[in-house]
Amino acid sequence: MIDTLKIYIEYSIIGVLALMSFLTLWFAFERYFFLSKIKLEDYKKVGELENDLTKNITTLYTIASNAPYIGLFGTVCGIMITFYKISESSNFDTNSVMMGLALALKATALGILVAIFTTIIYNAIARKIDVLMARWRDLNES
Repeated sequence: MIDTLKIYIEYSIIGVLALMSFLTLWFAFERYFFLSKIKLEDYKKVGELENDLTKNITTLYTIASNAPYIGLFGTVCGIMITFYKISESSNFDTNSVMMGLALALKATALGILVAIFTTIIYNAIARKIDVLMARWRDLNES
């Protein structure tokens, strides 16, 4: 039973992190294509421009902020399961404990990887938005 629980938790955590990675790529490409084709002359109000420019970046920020926590949750669950297996077995096998802990830590590593990747994309998009906003202000000052 505990092995089944471990498999479900492992696949669930990795699945959530994979979904987060997919959403990051999806929104990154969507924002890239939108920001590369935007016509600043079409916007008369700054609020309208800002709303269009910043669409979906909150999702990227949320993914970057929460991916490490999801990975950490997977690690904590894996460590708890490993300790439970130690307590229920009468003989202590160091190799299986170390392997259980190493496999548990992969969730944290994946969470950090997703967070780093998403943060880089978020910062690049935020910089592009700042540049476009400055360009729009220059257009409307003259």
